[in-house]
Amino acid sequence: MAEMAVRERKSARHSSGARGWTSRSAAESSDYPEAVTSGQGSGAARPRTILYTGKGGVGKTSVAAATARRCAARGLRTVILSTDPAHSLGDSLEARLGPDPAPVAENLWAQEVDAQREMETNWSAVQEWLGKLLADRGLMSVAAEELTVPPGMDELFSLLQIRSHHASGDFDVIVVDCAPTGETLRLLSFPDVAQWWLDKLLPWERRLLTAARPLARSLLDVPLPGDDVLGDVQRLVGNLVAMNQILRDRDRTSIRLVMNPDRMVIREAQRTFTYLNLYGYLTDAVVVNRVFPEEVEGSYFATWRERQEDGLELVREGFAPVPLLRARYFPEEVLGAQMLDRLGAELFAERDPEEVMHRELAQRITDADGRTVLAIPVPFADRSELQLSKVGHELIVRAGREKRTIILPGALARLRVAGARLEDGTLEISFEDDRRAARDRAEPSAAGAGGVAAAELDASPGRSRERVR
Repeated sequence: MAEMAVRERKSARHSSGARGWTSRSAAESSDYPEAVTSGQGSGAARPRTILYTGKGGVGKTSVAAATARRCAARGLRTVILSTDPAHSLGDSLEARLGPDPAPVAENLWAQEVDAQREMETNWSAVQEWLGKLLADRGLMSVAAEELTVPPGMDELFSLLQIRSHHASGDFDVIVVDCAPTGETLRLLSFPDVAQWWLDKLLPWERRLLTAARPLARSLLDVPLPGDDVLGDVQRLVGNLVAMNQILRDRDRTSIRLVMNPDRMVIREAQRTFTYLNLYGYLTDAVVVNRVFPEEVEGSYFATWRERQEDGLELVREGFAPVPLLRARYFPEEVLGAQMLDRLGAELFAERDPEEVMHRELAQRITDADGRTVLAIPVPFADRSELQLSKVGHELIVRAGREKRTIILPGALARLRVAGARLEDGTLEISFEDDRRAARDRAEPSAAGAGGVAAAELDASPGRSRERVR
């Protein structure tokens, strides 16, 4: 992004300078502007949001912190927040951080979100009602308190801080150091269900419970939830809808996967990558961290470097056409401003850190005619050069000498490859349940539906090979 664009955004900002911060939870933004929710700014430009995730120990926090420092150095008002329950952002920045944004450098604020505080603010009424209900049934109070918070909810409430920062209009860039997993993002993948709850079910449930509460008190030994409980649920659902719209805004929001060039780490990143595509989240770059430089040739680390080169080839195969950012292995620990800036210079030597580096989903998964279809863009591919095979959770697509390996999500890996076809530069691979396929084969009318090639199975267990039509 050009420096002129950066200056224009800065001049369009409020001129009040660095603001003092007070505690503001996501729940307090229930009057979230519709203009922001719909992705249309109402004066200030929408902030650029970058989320980093990856397997634990790959240097994800360091990469996120280096990105934030690089953005701030370019004159962009930047906030970085950690939603990882095991916070290490303060250690990386060598700064004492709390649950609210605090200035750590020019144009840079940082915070380690307190998940417990967010839950108490967003979920307290529900916790109190469920806790009392479980305690009345003989469950120990400590165990009852634990059961009132579903797994993953702590990170979910932490992520709602993104919505609060969007609503505030205080920042140009929001960088998020997520927990070492992409699972929480899946919690935000049901906008239609959340919207249905918000619009249809919750208003009726509130009316029905209001009418039934006197009867329940006299006939049942079950306390029905009060308006405060329903209010918590309604706010959470509304926040999820708004968060989903923020995270799926591909013009302003993207996710970056961080990994080391090790086979096990790469495969986990590939699975996360497929899930993100499955739920419509844009991955605009993948980061390979701690790559041994050429200088180690002939030394003790030469063999490791050779293995890393094999890993880098796996990354190119599995994530193309998403851009690949690389950073070398530093003998010094990446802590503090100087080392983070060195890391940022490695990663963004040729690109601006806030740039949306890739704008299209690398994979699309849809349901059509009772089958699940995985669509992969393969521009300029020749049908005669395409080969497709599936081994367990791996789907391997070959185009001439090039190969791409896709790690399928569990629900898709259990299905059988039913056919494949190339149309308008997109390879469409259809999957079906073997049990359903057996029923369809028993019906003569089902044969040859849609002109999709039948799967050609070889003798190896768990392996299928497919012709592309």
